[in-house]
Amino acid sequence: MDRITRHDLKTDPFAQQVGHIVEEVEAHRSQVIRYGAIAVAALVLIGGAYWFVHNRKQSRELELAKVMRIWAAPVGSPGGGDYSFADTAAKDKALTKAATELIASHSGSDEAGAAEYLLAIRAADHGSLDVAERYLRQAVADGGSEYGSLAKFALADVCVSGGKTADAEKLLKELIAKPSVLVSKDQATIALAKIYLKSRPMEARKLLEPLRTQSTAVGRIAVTLLAETYPNSSK
Repeated sequence: MDRITRHDLKTDPFAQQVGHIVEEVEAHRSQVIRYGAIAVAALVLIGGAYWFVHNRKQSRELELAKVMRIWAAPVGSPGGGDYSFADTAAKDKALTKAATELIASHSGSDEAGAAEYLLAIRAADHGSLDVAERYLRQAVADGGSEYGSLAKFALADVCVSGGKTADAEKLLKELIAKPSVLVSKDQATIALAKIYLKSRPMEARKLLEPLRTQSTAVGRIAVTLLAETYPNSSK
């Protein structure tokens, strides 16, 4: 979300809803962190959804905005947004209905890819990684250069969880070769290095060394991961 600041996210009503989503994901980070890249990518998607809706006022973007508002809606208590739900099951039902209708109406569009991505996140949150993988693969096909790259990034993480390491490596190498607004080359490089940490530490170091000097979060993560490639060293 480097391109969209928290201030930018609060400059119109839809952006405020996006801000609520960010806060909700951050508040429940411990519940979803086991999905690694999926949890991170969810935040990126939120920024991406705002960017697309803000700049391209078309019907399918408005439908995606509806899906995102349902995603952000409170459960069990009244909220200030357009939607609220008595329980998680009711919210999941509404989210699935809205996202599925968008996909059916605008099949093959970027927004259909974004909806498929959100359904994948929901499936992963419920532990259904096989369903998440199915939605993510479709999102890669439908999501265009931006949402498709984000889905590919999350799919790599799901592949790792499912023991499909070779598939994950292929996906991340594709992202390194062709990064996007929503998934940078550095993000994909770090994700690939994490795969290599235990089995191929030398390859992990080659990927991380060029990043360690950056005075950003990327540099700090690279330094931390490099230390893990030297298990018997203080480096």
